[in-house]
Amino acid sequence: MKSHLLQLLLPVAQSIHPEILANSIQMDRPKSIEHGDFSTNLAMMLAKPMKKNPRELASLIIEKLPKSPFIEKVEIAGAGFINFYLSEKARTFIIHEILKNPLTYGQNTSGHDDKGHPQKVQIEFVSANPTGPLHVGHGRGAAIGDSLARILKFNGWDVTREFYYNDTGAQIDNLTKSVHARCHHIDPSDPAFPEDGYRGEYIVDIANAFLNKSVITCEGKTIHASGNIDDLASIRAFSVAYLRQEQDQDLNAFHIQFDVFTLESSFYQHGYIEKVVNQLIKNGFTYEEDNALWLKTTDFGDDKNRVMKKSDGSYTYFIPDITYHLNKWERGFKRVINEQGSDHHSTITRVRAGLQALKVGIPDTYPEYVLHQMITVMKGGEEVKLSKRAGTYVTLRDLIDEVGCDATRYFLVARKSDSQLVFDIDLAKTQNSDNPVYYIQYAHARIEGVLKQWGGKLDALQDIDLKGLDSTQELILIKRLNEFPEMVLHASLELAPHTIANYLKDCAADLHSYYNDTKFLVANEHEKLQHLSLIKATQIVLKNGLNLLGVNAPDKM
Repeated sequence: MKSHLLQLLLPVAQSIHPEILANSIQMDRPKSIEHGDFSTNLAMMLAKPMKKNPRELASLIIEKLPKSPFIEKVEIAGAGFINFYLSEKARTFIIHEILKNPLTYGQNTSGHDDKGHPQKVQIEFVSANPTGPLHVGHGRGAAIGDSLARILKFNGWDVTREFYYNDTGAQIDNLTKSVHARCHHIDPSDPAFPEDGYRGEYIVDIANAFLNKSVITCEGKTIHASGNIDDLASIRAFSVAYLRQEQDQDLNAFHIQFDVFTLESSFYQHGYIEKVVNQLIKNGFTYEEDNALWLKTTDFGDDKNRVMKKSDGSYTYFIPDITYHLNKWERGFKRVINEQGSDHHSTITRVRAGLQALKVGIPDTYPEYVLHQMITVMKGGEEVKLSKRAGTYVTLRDLIDEVGCDATRYFLVARKSDSQLVFDIDLAKTQNSDNPVYYIQYAHARIEGVLKQWGGKLDALQDIDLKGLDSTQELILIKRLNEFPEMVLHASLELAPHTIANYLKDCAADLHSYYNDTKFLVANEHEKLQHLSLIKATQIVLKNGLNLLGVNAPDKM
């Protein structure tokens, strides 16, 4: 409907002011249903350059506006706003469109190219170091990243989900030393325990499994623990595999699936790191100083140059990152989105600088970043900071075990990613309207209860005459359903899954108000089918929206 109105307005606007562009016409939804279904400030926008009264321009626009069966009336409000009221035909069209396309209502093809083919996009998220259980920050990244993947796919993109393992470097050395110490029964309180070691109880689990010569199967590879207490190579390989397997289990419990797993070590093994470094040297963007190799990132907007290769011969962390993103580009991903914690903000400029310095045609905005802020977990009015198993942080599994997968996913995605998040475990466990995920799921289940009580076939709702669905609550609910495709597109363009979460909460509130004040299974058969058509359409939208967040839509609660 919004697109339809914009198509009507554009030629009218251009006939009045030829310079106006299509994307400059703003079309909003008034907060109050009394002010119509859509509103535009077009007349006020044109008034200044044309030096005319905005209300007079509004009258001229309305006069020139072509007739449409989907518009009941158009009015001028305030200083020159133009308010559009949809006709009964438009409202009927919306409900029938939902009922006839239950799985695809809200979809679009904005992710297609000019030839109508889905464009490729790769989304990297979670990418936790295999040094411990996933924490709540990883959980927020998982919820946001997976929701973005679902939303972009719904918008016509060809989506690849990818997990990048930093399985090399100092953190893996510290993991190996920690497990080795535990194999020798050295407690973290002992001065002999590695200073930068990992102190959680999970290290004991790994050590015991290693000593018992356990076998781990991960990504098609089988790792046998040698059980030799001083076999550091075996401890290292087994510990990484053990934690990768555990992280996979946590992600499965969170209903997260990846298409590709990439190991940082593979870039070293195949010589890609050296190849990238040599190319940067060849292109003239490096220099040596203090026995280290530096990259001239200031040539690309960084505040200072960065060390690429330290004096001990090891590479700094962002060189493998540059290599990894070159690999993404070479795999054909012209669009890449990284969902990461806010602590990665400092890496954006240097990774992009390194990619630019390679001179292979990569855009300076590649890759895109969605960074999430920290999470505070509350329970009983107090902050929860520790997990016995992890030792120093709250794990994702802690949240799933406490409140379930659905509540965890919803709460972790419900706020804008760059906003700090307070996760209230007590609220997530409540079963009332204060808990948004319960409130939304209950709306879906309530509708299912009515439909089961009716017992009729849903086909009977397909083409029912909906003339007469015009009470205030019905108009509000229909207006909300009409917003869903716009919200899906907006969430895709802004990379903002929280807008879907907020939309669903509002839609559920509209449904509950309608449900509480309306008797659906009335004696009048036609009136009954009208009501059922509207609530069934609402149920479809709720389910489609929850699916975009990876949250279940239960039929009974």
